[in-house]
Amino acid sequence: MRVAVVGAGPAGVRAVEQLVRAGLRPLWLDEAPDGGGRIYQRPPAGFTRGARALYGLEAAKATALHATLDALKPVTDWRPGTLVWDIGADPRQLHTLREGRAAAQDVDAAILCTGAMDRVVPLPGWTLPGVTTLGGAQIALKAQGCAIGRCVAFLGSGPLLWLVAYQYMKAGATIAAVLDTTPFATKAQALAGLPHDPATLAKGLYYVARLRAAGILVAEGVTPLAIEGEGERGVTALHWRDAAGRERWLDCDALGLGWGVRPELQLADLAGVPIRFDPVQHNWVPERDAMGRTSVRGIYLAGDGAGIGGADVAEMAGACAAQALLADAGLPADAALVRRLQARLRRQARFRAALERAFPFPAQLAASMPDETILCRCERVTAGELRAAAEPEGPQGAAPEVNRAKAFTRIGMGRCQGRVCGMAAAEVLAARLGCGVAEIGRLRGQAPVKPLPFIAAPEAEEAA
Repeated sequence: MRVAVVGAGPAGVRAVEQLVRAGLRPLWLDEAPDGGGRIYQRPPAGFTRGARALYGLEAAKATALHATLDALKPVTDWRPGTLVWDIGADPRQLHTLREGRAAAQDVDAAILCTGAMDRVVPLPGWTLPGVTTLGGAQIALKAQGCAIGRCVAFLGSGPLLWLVAYQYMKAGATIAAVLDTTPFATKAQALAGLPHDPATLAKGLYYVARLRAAGILVAEGVTPLAIEGEGERGVTALHWRDAAGRERWLDCDALGLGWGVRPELQLADLAGVPIRFDPVQHNWVPERDAMGRTSVRGIYLAGDGAGIGGADVAEMAGACAAQALLADAGLPADAALVRRLQARLRRQARFRAALERAFPFPAQLAASMPDETILCRCERVTAGELRAAAEPEGPQGAAPEVNRAKAFTRIGMGRCQGRVCGMAAAEVLAARLGCGVAEIGRLRGQAPVKPLPFIAAPEAEEAA
């Protein structure tokens, strides 16, 4: 039986571990040069900082995952540096790119562990040099051993905001401020559900306390107004409003921003998996059952690419998806393991729901962005141009949903295919049309999911 696992983060590692235990030798594909995912991303060879310095309180988990990863590589068809850029009309054919060569991989089943990416709200000035996502700031620290600037501000909301700020502080970076758009009262009201995972709650409180104790400016309930800067000099300041309504300016030369993460669901979409809007996560997520099965035969999902849950949930979900695949193939499955994991996943689901209530996506901030704000940086489409596409008196008539607006304005047609701007664009369009964001829809997945070099055009594919 030919099984593929796409992704070598926490979900992918645990899925492969279960498949190997069952006697299979899966095809294991990851776009990165090594496994670990974003959260446990490995530094390049020769990097001297240890696990404790790189991963902080998660060092033991990262080390354990890396040890399992390394033990599995020799007993799998391990292919790092491999992009899966399409799933064919037959959802069990994966189109890949490795070292500039395209190929088609035929498999009997695939577990997609595609992870997540930052969820951002464009602000005036967000395209200036020196502005990155929180995930980008974290990658720079882990994979390159450097900060994104000399004096860094962090803006957004959610657990990743505090984690990255803490990691920068521990690395010795100068932090100008940590600004959270969520009011303290909103987080306090959600505390009742957070004890479902007391260890994670304790770590979050620890990060905040350490940042405050270090004398770093921490503010909650803020409203960002603009990122200021000029030309090649890049970011010089952040203009914001505090919870009391006072306008303030913060000097900085770099800014990491993000409001949680969103699933990387393009491959699931191309495979034909139904996608639904999750109002709790305020995300579009692929439909799957508790074990990771989808309605598309042979396609299983696990990790944040199937719905945001974090690294611990991803590990458990990866193991469950592999067990589901084994059971469906008539191979021996570990029922006792599945029962234990499912009980833990149910507890984690309650914790995640409380976490989403504590750090809600700032939909109003996205909906109210100024007309002149560049919303789609790839195609330089402004929020005003997108709003104009919703006007019934326009030359093409009103765009009733986001894909029609894409046709009118080219929003989401650039290099990122709407993965960065798509969510904010839907909020802008929904507010202009006076409807819910779920009614606006989502930008549909298109192949290739990421840009390909001309030499690897589909017509040049070779069979694997």
